[in-house]
Amino acid sequence: MGHLSSMFNGLARSLSLRKGKSSERCDGREAAEAMAKDAKKNDLILCTSGNVSVGGSNNFCSVFSKRGNKGVNQDCCVVWEEFGCQADMIFCGIFDGHGPWGHFVAKSVRKSMPPSLLCNWQETLAQTLLDPDLDLETEKKQHRFDIWKHSYLKTCAAIDQELEQQRRKIDSFYSGTTALSIVRQGELIIIANVGDSRAVLATSSEDGSLTAVQLTVDFKPNLPEEAERITESRGRVFCLDDEPGVHRVWLPDEESPGLAMSRAFGDYCVKDYGVISVPEVTHRNITSQDQFVVLATDGVWDVISNQEAVDIVCSAADRAKSARLLVECAVREWKRKRKGIAMDDISAICLFFHSS
Repeated sequence: MGHLSSMFNGLARSLSLRKGKSSERCDGREAAEAMAKDAKKNDLILCTSGNVSVGGSNNFCSVFSKRGNKGVNQDCCVVWEEFGCQADMIFCGIFDGHGPWGHFVAKSVRKSMPPSLLCNWQETLAQTLLDPDLDLETEKKQHRFDIWKHSYLKTCAAIDQELEQQRRKIDSFYSGTTALSIVRQGELIIIANVGDSRAVLATSSEDGSLTAVQLTVDFKPNLPEEAERITESRGRVFCLDDEPGVHRVWLPDEESPGLAMSRAFGDYCVKDYGVISVPEVTHRNITSQDQFVVLATDGVWDVISNQEAVDIVCSAADRAKSARLLVECAVREWKRKRKGIAMDDISAICLFFHSS
């Protein structure tokens, strides 16, 4: 019964957070938002550069973000330890905004995604637990993943719809954001990716060295399946003469918006032309060989390889400074490799799986 029975405690805890409210029925989203406020009061949520380390937890998280040379920092992050009042769960998310209002879109998605996902996960879980054909004693990790995948798909669809409805408040017609997040539930990690940020795992090889394993796909417009969907929807994919190798999405009859990714929240000018907000959701069972995972925006991956990132994080004398070290190394590489090009915003989350 293990994991599923423990999840009942989270559901019960969320209900207890509703006490003190009016007698009107509080829906699941409101309960999840109440849980977020409660977690923030207890320093379980981090939305700035820093660290999250909770006594008794195997998780240790380091976060750092640095503004580039293009104006306001459009990257943002969130880490929520004891996600959903579950001692064995943590949520990490990194968001990379783009366009004139990209920083507002990124912050909006950062705020709404954790409670929305938690609400959908609890509802899906509750429905599953009511299934008379479910044998709790033989509950499998795959079944848990299916619950999370369904919850993520529902969450991302709802977030994109909400953004469109709020366009008078946040103009997301020519602006949007990527969203890369991970939920760790015990020894299971679920990865959901919208856009071109990347998650890379560090795992120990037989000789004791750390090897980088890429967990996500960079959703660029030139990927065959992405390009096919866009062109079938009458969108166009091509590079500008002064940006060879940088494929972008364009409207059928206009030289705009030039979106450098094929999946994003917002960007409603091209939502009818093949750009989607559907996440790729995958999972992995953590082993004793898996040491940590890095989530970073493309400002890191544009100048640093997967293996270099793993080696940099591993070289940090203090885990608390690992994300900052990775970002600072990326800054140096931008100056060395991309002279004359405005540096992008650079952000990273390093989630360690085992106590030091």
